[in-house]
Amino acid sequence: MPPIVTPTNATLGAVVTGLMLGRMDDVTWKAVEQAFLDHAVLIFPEQHLTEAEQVAFATRFGEIELLAPSAEQKAVAISNVKPDGTIMDAGEHRYKSLRGNEGWHTDSSYMPLAAKASCLSAQVVPSAGGETEWADMRAAYAALDEATRRRIAGLSAHHSLYHSQAQIGHRVETGAGYGFHTKGAPLRPLVKVHPVTGRPALFIGRHAYGIPGLAEAESERLLSELVDFACRPPRTYAHSWQPGDVVIWDNRCVLHRARPYDYREARVMRHTRVAGDPATELAPTSPDDRARAYEPSVSNR
Repeated sequence: MPPIVTPTNATLGAVVTGLMLGRMDDVTWKAVEQAFLDHAVLIFPEQHLTEAEQVAFATRFGEIELLAPSAEQKAVAISNVKPDGTIMDAGEHRYKSLRGNEGWHTDSSYMPLAAKASCLSAQVVPSAGGETEWADMRAAYAALDEATRRRIAGLSAHHSLYHSQAQIGHRVETGAGYGFHTKGAPLRPLVKVHPVTGRPALFIGRHAYGIPGLAEAESERLLSELVDFACRPPRTYAHSWQPGDVVIWDNRCVLHRARPYDYREARVMRHTRVAGDPATELAPTSPDDRARAYEPSVSNR
C-alpha cells in the first residue's frame, strides 16, 4: 500500500503516514520523492529513526553535506544541551548560533555550494514552543505583483553567516565553526528556478544582504520587504514536534526558522543536510552565468 500523503492547510507541506522510513522499498521511495517535489516539506510522525537510519534516508536525496570536522559525521545535534548534560548559557557561541536560527533562512546559502535538502528529527523537545516553521518561496514569487517581479528579475544578493549573526549582535572570528569560513560571501540571484520542477521561487532570508547596484539602505529595505511579504499565511506552516518525528524540506524553494522556547529546557534535534548539485547550487561566478542559470523564463513570470 502506498504511503498516505495529507497536505497541510498551507501552500506547502504534507504529513506522510503509512510507512517506516527505516524500511522503505523502492516503490515507496518513489512516492516520497514525488511528494517532496510537490509539497517541499514532508512531515513523518513517530519514526524514531536511529542516526544510521536517518543518514540512510537523507542519502536517498543526494550526497550528505558534512557539517562537522570529522569526515565520518553525517548527522549533528542541533541542541542547547552540552556534552556533560548541562544547558548552555546565553554567553556561549553555540547558544547565539541557535538563537540566530530563529530568523528566516535557507541552509548553506552562505557556502559556495548551497544545500539541496535538510532532514531534522526530534530527540528531546521542550514543554512548549520550539516549533519549526517553513515558508513557501514558490507561492511567494507567484503572489508578487508584476512591477516587483520586473524589479528583482536581474538582482542578486550576497549571503553570509557572518552578516546574519552580526545582525543579532553575534560577531565571530573566522573559523569559529561551520559556515564561518574564509571563502567570501556567495552572490545568489533573488529569484531561483527549481532545477527539477521549473518553478521560480524567491531565494532570500537572513543570510542575504548587499544587492550589487543598490545603496546599502535600499538593499536592506528591499530584502526585508520581500521576507515580510513572503513569510505570511497561507504560505507558512509550523510543526509542533514530538519525539520521533522526522521532517525533510527542500532548501531550493523554502525558508525555515526555529521558534523560541524556554532555553532553560532541553531541546535536542538531529540534523542531516543534503548537499546541492554543483550544476545548479554552486554560486555562479559571473553575471552571464547567473543570468543563464537562474532567470525565470517568460512563461513563468
